[in-house]
Amino acid sequence: MKSVCSFLFLITILFLLVVERSFAFKQPLKESLLTFEEAKVPKDVVYDKQERDLAIHKFTLEEKKSVLFEKNGHSSVLLDPGESEVVHAAFAMLQGDIKTVFDAQLDLTSEILQNTNVVAGTVGKSWVISAMEEKGLVDLSSLKSQWETYLIKNINWKGRQVLVIAGSDSRATAYGLLELSRMVGVSPWVWWADVVPEKKEIFEIPKELLVQDAPKVKFRGIFLNDEDWGLQPWAAKTFEPETGDIGPKTYEKIFQLLLRLRANAIWPAMHPSTKAFYSIDGNKEMAAKYQIFVGTSHAEPMLRNNVGEWDHDRYGEYNYASNRDMVKEYWQERIEELDDEDRYIVTLGMRGIHDSGMQGDFTAEEKVDMLETIIGDQRKMLQNTLKKKVTGIPQAFVPYKEVLEIYSEGAKIPEDITLVWPDDNHGYIRQLSNNYEQQRSGGAGVYYHISYWGRPHDFLWLESIPVALIWEEMNKAYHSNAKDIWIVNVGDIKPNEIGMNFFLEMAWDPDQFSAEDLNSYYSRFAEEQFGKSYSGEIGEILARYFQLGFSRKPEHMGWSTIYPNTPIQDPELSLFDQGDEVQQRLDAYILLEEQVATLQKKLPEHLKDAFYQLVGYKVLGAANMNKKLLYAYKSRAYAEQGRASAQIYADKSKEAFEQIKEITQRYHQQNGGKWSYMMTYNPRKLPVYSMPETGSMTKPSKKGGGGIVPEGFFRPIAPGQEVTLPSFISSTDREYFIDVFSTGQEAISWTAQSNDPWIKISAKEGETSSEERIWVSVDWSLFPMGQESSSLINISLDEENYSIKVQAKQLDLRDRQQVFVEDNGIVSMEVEHFSEVLPTEGAEWKLIQGLGRQSDAVGTFPVSSGSLLGREEHAPALKYEFINESTGEFTLRMHCLPSQPINGDYRLRFAVSIDGGSPILMDASLQEVMDEHNREWNSNVLRAVNYVETEIHLPFSGKHSLKITMVDPGVVLDKIELIKAGQSSGYFGARETKINNR
Repeated sequence: MKSVCSFLFLITILFLLVVERSFAFKQPLKESLLTFEEAKVPKDVVYDKQERDLAIHKFTLEEKKSVLFEKNGHSSVLLDPGESEVVHAAFAMLQGDIKTVFDAQLDLTSEILQNTNVVAGTVGKSWVISAMEEKGLVDLSSLKSQWETYLIKNINWKGRQVLVIAGSDSRATAYGLLELSRMVGVSPWVWWADVVPEKKEIFEIPKELLVQDAPKVKFRGIFLNDEDWGLQPWAAKTFEPETGDIGPKTYEKIFQLLLRLRANAIWPAMHPSTKAFYSIDGNKEMAAKYQIFVGTSHAEPMLRNNVGEWDHDRYGEYNYASNRDMVKEYWQERIEELDDEDRYIVTLGMRGIHDSGMQGDFTAEEKVDMLETIIGDQRKMLQNTLKKKVTGIPQAFVPYKEVLEIYSEGAKIPEDITLVWPDDNHGYIRQLSNNYEQQRSGGAGVYYHISYWGRPHDFLWLESIPVALIWEEMNKAYHSNAKDIWIVNVGDIKPNEIGMNFFLEMAWDPDQFSAEDLNSYYSRFAEEQFGKSYSGEIGEILARYFQLGFSRKPEHMGWSTIYPNTPIQDPELSLFDQGDEVQQRLDAYILLEEQVATLQKKLPEHLKDAFYQLVGYKVLGAANMNKKLLYAYKSRAYAEQGRASAQIYADKSKEAFEQIKEITQRYHQQNGGKWSYMMTYNPRKLPVYSMPETGSMTKPSKKGGGGIVPEGFFRPIAPGQEVTLPSFISSTDREYFIDVFSTGQEAISWTAQSNDPWIKISAKEGETSSEERIWVSVDWSLFPMGQESSSLINISLDEENYSIKVQAKQLDLRDRQQVFVEDNGIVSMEVEHFSEVLPTEGAEWKLIQGLGRQSDAVGTFPVSSGSLLGREEHAPALKYEFINESTGEFTLRMHCLPSQPINGDYRLRFAVSIDGGSPILMDASLQEVMDEHNREWNSNVLRAVNYVETEIHLPFSGKHSLKITMVDPGVVLDKIELIKAGQSSGYFGARETKINNR
């Protein structure tokens, strides 16, 4: 008994000592708070999050600023010791950032000191934050019981300013601390892209500063996928060799990036090259430290990584019908490993081992029953094991590929499960919630790709999904109430930094972006990484780079497919029509290369590594992939024509191929070899990455020899052959080419002469051992108004004479605005160049900047407008005016975005009418069920356009009007063509025939 009493006495003494120390610890802080003065300011200045990186410097009230940090300074941040690890991790990141920018010391303190100018804490956890609220220094009412909401407020204390950062939860407090990092000029990509922030002397904030922010989407994160050629070998061989895989050291850097980007979720890497996330010691604990919610992909239910964890010898077949007990045991093992520190989003349902359909031979009805049974069993397991109400456990159902078909057959999914709608793997969401599904308590989300392995062809190497497409699809999702889970497949993270950045910014606040100004995002991104001085030039480069990539991804330039792998094919781009589409594309990339080279020289040394990773490598890689394949095509085509230049282009192709390897090696050497093994230029070693077949000429021994190919002809013309260049009309003011080439070893001489002075020729004589392109145009000042005429160009080459006919017509259309004309049998209109837009209350056509293959697009808004079928007279419309010369039948070809109907309640219909006639209903939906074997879908996503056609009759020549009326929401138009029979308009469609009023 005596020993028991002694023990109790000892425990009591220890308790009193702890209480005394705790009181002594908090008392100075409490006394300090009693001296705080209430912050009385006339008006709060709300921080503009759209210009987060520079907004602090844009306040004009200079006399109302206070210094927060300065060079070689010494300040402190007050944090309650009881704050979560994620808050202390965010502070450590901020501390390093302040050291980098100001060479200043930032200490962590638990009491207010003379140099304490930042106080941070979480509502309900931070004693100091609670005390501040009690004293009326901050109003926390808008934070309480909220999700990831933070407040940053500058208050006055004893005549000096103190910045308060308060979070509704621990992640929110961490976001607030890292928001301060962005304010001082530190990019979220400071580590992942070696973005060196600008050194600063001082950082001031408005005395009345107030920032309050919260996410619009609950779970926002990334899927690490197809990591075999970048992230995994880099982690295993360069960054984390002690683990030999993507382990906790790598995941910590990933989670820090997610925190900086205000994300909170991850689907970990899961390919056969990578050990399962939960099988590597420290991974789970690192996710807990950073409060990242761990989920798994559509093929990995119950937080299992089937590829790495399903042991056939132990478990048998992964078949729920024939091996249910072992499958359930397999799932149970993982769920039992979870504890209260873990944050997770459990994917439910079942597919095959790796991105394949559910095993077993079932009818459609049996598949529905099986799916419902599986989900029911999984939910019982979750509730019984985790001892929680199943409705309180975050769960996701991803109707990916064949699972969407099962769901569409009528499978009932409990309403508290979040429906995560997938895209078609190429950036176009397959469907979204209908009105009934939008009422589900579990809500909805999206699984989206900016990197992909699969049919019709991978795009794993370079970033090519423009922010305009991400915005269009995710805006559609958000306004269909998909606000609970947004996951983006980023592949290896690098080089998908820009798309990942935009996606997560949009997940935080979709409303911060507007359809009409999306290209400005590239400059905004560039400004945050490289500063204002270079942001404009870099933004222009990126906007053009993404538009070229959208029109045809670098990986798709071989016109090949996978499963089975097909060899490289000739491109659909025309060499001999539409001004030579091949050369136009090459010229565009060559210009980008030159701009990158110029900037690389101009940039200060500390920004060059970041520029190469974020801009340079992408541009150079895409440019040389296009050069490799298009020069090879030119060499093959020119060899068939007998051109000596075929060998020149074969050499250029080989040079581009070697250049791709060289720039990739240079990538590995960035920042002293930090990124060794991160980049592979030929993932999966598909045919498109190899050196293509080229053509060459065995040059004849005779001196000289040559030929001529005018635009519009695919073979050299013969002397005396009657040929005509495409017709010239004054309203479009085109120029067309004539190629003069050598077939021999030595240079040949040529001359060109026109019969009339109104014909302009770029060169009248020359000598070439390869080829020369002569450009022909019309000097309209020498051409009679309202007349048409024809003449000849005579070319002498290799003792042979050629005559090429030139036809021209001048129209007096100088007073016409936004009018299009027929040019060589085609009227071509970029859809954003309408003459009139007719909005209606509640719906409209709106420009979407940067979404067209060559310019912009126009879409229908809002998503919630519903179908207007049968009410077209009240629907918004676009009007175009055009003038035709030919009469009779035309094909009206609408270039539409290859998107999917919003959900089963809609199609993608719109109505067209000519001159106020009866409307013709057109539909951009796929004619067959969308799956990866659908040829129409395959073609559409590879070329980024869906052609929708109808026949129209124009009984007379002259002025007409075309009206396009909205029917279903979700339609996006890019270009319009009226094509006379027998005319060809090229891969991109004919060049626009808008009247040129120069």
